[in-house]
Amino acid sequence: MSRIRQHVPASRKDHTSRTSGASRTPRRLATAGVATTAAVLMAAALSPTAGAADRPTRTSAVAHATDILKDRASALGLTSAQGTAVRDVIVDRDGSQHVRYDRTYRGLPVLGGDFVLHLAPDGAYRSASRATRGTLSLPSVTPKVSAPKAAGIATQALRAVNLGQGLKKLRAKPRLVVDALHGAPKLAWRTDAVAQDGQGNPVARTVLTDATTGAQIDAWDSIETATGDGASLYSGTVPLETTSSGSSYQLKDPTRGNTYTGDAANKTDLCIFGICFIRAPATVFTDSDNHWGTGATADRASAAVDAQYGTNETWDYYKNVHGRNGIAGDGKGSYNRVHYGNNYNNAFWDDGCFCMTYGDGDGSTFGPLVALDVAGHEMTHGVTSKTAALNYSGESGGLNEATSDILGTMVEWYAGNPSDVGDYLIGEEIVRSGFGKPALRFMDKPSRDGNSADYWSSSVGNLDVHYSSGVANHFAYLLAEGSGPKTINGVSYDSPTYNGSTVTGIGRDKVGKIWYRALTVYMTSSTKYAGARTATLNAAKDLYGASSTEYAAVAAAWSAVNVN
Repeated sequence: MSRIRQHVPASRKDHTSRTSGASRTPRRLATAGVATTAAVLMAAALSPTAGAADRPTRTSAVAHATDILKDRASALGLTSAQGTAVRDVIVDRDGSQHVRYDRTYRGLPVLGGDFVLHLAPDGAYRSASRATRGTLSLPSVTPKVSAPKAAGIATQALRAVNLGQGLKKLRAKPRLVVDALHGAPKLAWRTDAVAQDGQGNPVARTVLTDATTGAQIDAWDSIETATGDGASLYSGTVPLETTSSGSSYQLKDPTRGNTYTGDAANKTDLCIFGICFIRAPATVFTDSDNHWGTGATADRASAAVDAQYGTNETWDYYKNVHGRNGIAGDGKGSYNRVHYGNNYNNAFWDDGCFCMTYGDGDGSTFGPLVALDVAGHEMTHGVTSKTAALNYSGESGGLNEATSDILGTMVEWYAGNPSDVGDYLIGEEIVRSGFGKPALRFMDKPSRDGNSADYWSSSVGNLDVHYSSGVANHFAYLLAEGSGPKTINGVSYDSPTYNGSTVTGIGRDKVGKIWYRALTVYMTSSTKYAGARTATLNAAKDLYGASSTEYAAVAAAWSAVNVN
């Protein structure tokens, strides 16, 4: 049978390994983490109110506090125009009680009116913590600025901080409050303005406006970050930073450039000659309790957890190890599309949408292609496109793919996920029995996949880029771990050399730093293997010195794969 070659737009870089008689097969990376409800159970066990039946209860604490309010109203600044409502109660192990109150003035919420009463175990008053201590009194609670005027001020403020986002479905809801946080108490409109950006994601801003003058007092983003967790397919249960909006949560991470994960609903892009006219939409995942997925493919959110987790770890690797703030270095996040197409055996990066896309696999050759090293691989294509922009053909294309394999592998090691420990296998988590091999690629001896090159030759540039990448992958493994047989994290490796030499490794962390500097400082779009040798030697010299062990090891590892 002839090889089926599936067209992918030039801007896309996929995880595909070419096999005879089959369409491109995706490359995968995955990890599994473990976290269950143990944290919740532990919190319950350590709760100050656990056990000790003779301790004060929430009800008795509120009763004690109510009595104290009657006796100490004047000292707390309370008047007949004010009301109080219990917000929270904490009872310590020793029976001490802390009752938190919100305050109103003539029925209006008071910003800065909250306070906490601290009581002894027997209910006696100890002290109070107050947000503000000024006298709370207003001549009138009738605004001079109308509600529609306040709404208009807030919507303009929302537009101002989201320029160029194409906001739609814009709406605002003002409500009167008393502002006691910003100087002397004043009547104010607190307006929540919400909208959708061009990708359908919510944006929101709360604006505080003086109800007498119309001046803006303060403003802040009102879509808040929340910490949740997700049960993934490959990485166990993992922590997730999400966005809270109203009574639900979005799988969108404000701490990492608003990177989010959406459901492509098994649709595909319409692309002709590498130009995509219509992209499959990605509807951001939402959840009611901030606990995402079940770890099973039947729950569509499970794959989304893997994709988002992989994005997080990749973002953190580049920022914490290399000082790169986001894929493009501008602090802006990309996004993920999961459940792309039907039985789609691929994953790819697309510069056009600045996004990663993951198929679900056919179930026999590949499972869903969401996995940690896949995410690291795909996002690294984005880094390459914003730096060296290695041409995606010939030897440069092999280096492009190898860069994603090398740095994607570093992401897997960086994550330290106990359910998917670091290794030098590419795609080991997503392959199924129908693939016939335990991984897509093998960095210690690339030819183990049946197609990749272990060493450079003048014909390497004629190979598919997923196979010519073997030379650089082999170099990186030798530089990190050295030649010969060894077992690392339970995986057996046996890396040969072209010239029969013995190579001593310098460790993967140094390899990652050398390759990243070579990519971002010295490589260009046309760099070939000889140029990669020069670039990495220059990087090693910059980082460790021309007379260093690291510099000599780089030279030795390239010679071991016949790049001289």
